[in-house]
This record gives sequence, C-alpha cells and structure tokens, in this order.
Amino acid sequence: MNRLVAGDKAPLFTLQDDQDNSVSLADLTGKKVLVYFYPRAMTPGCINQACGLRDSQSELESFNTVVYGISPDPVKKLANFVLKKELNFSLLSDEDHAVADGFGVWGEKKFMGKTYDGIHRISFLIDENGVVEHIFDKFKTKDHHQVVMAYLQA
Repeated sequence: MNRLVAGDKAPLFTLQDDQDNSVSLADLTGKKVLVYFYPRAMTPGCINQACGLRDSQSELESFNTVVYGISPDPVKKLANFVLKKELNFSLLSDEDHAVADGFGVWGEKKFMGKTYDGIHRISFLIDENGVVEHIFDKFKTKDHHQVVMAYLQA
C-alpha cells in the first residue's frame, strides 16, 4: 500500500455517484475537494462520519470545499444511504477499488482476528489545482468533520 502524501498530484478519476451520474476530479479544478474513503455504507462509523460532514456542509462550502465519500459499495446502496441519512453531498462507487488503490488506501486490515483486504478510513484534502494539500488519518468517525474544519480554519 503506497499512500499518497501531501504535495502529490491526486490521481484523476471518474466514478458513478449515488444518482448514477459520472463525477470526475478533473471537473472540480478551482475548488478544494475533500475525498474521504470509508469501508461500507450504513455501518455505525460510516454513519457518524457522513452525518458530521452533512451537518458541516455550509461551513465547508464557505471554504470553497466540496465533499465526496468513496467506498466499494454499488450505486444503489449509496443512493439508499444518501436518502436514509439525508446527505447533502455525493457518495461515489469504487466497486473495483481502483481509485482507493490509486490513493493508496486499499490494503490489508485486521478485525476480530481476521485479516482481509479493504479500505482504510483516510481523507484527502485536494487543493484547487488537484494537489493533495492535507491528509486526515488520525480521527474518530464522530469527530472527523471537526478535524477537517479545524484544519480549514487554521
């Protein structure tokens, strides 16, 4: 797992969102983009993280920042998550985890004595020119939005 670091050019990607529309990082030049990788829709940690970002949406927008959550879930499951939790940002489907691989967040995990491959819960703030500005990898899911906001406000 070769994770991106601050200063790296973010890999360009195009993924389907929860409404089955194509979203391309290349189309977001001129905005900051918070790309957050999460393991699975509708699990407790993922709900905490998504709802915190949902509730911080207007503050994030005031910093010219758009949010995209990326998981290996299919589009239909993402649409359900957005609807049930009234999310005000898009979730992107990376079923073959190619984008997660490109960012270096797909790899070996351990849970309850089992080892498997999956997404590591890491967020990347990409600047207006497509360069990784900051990486958030130390947070609790319920505090993720506060950690992001504290960075943006600093």
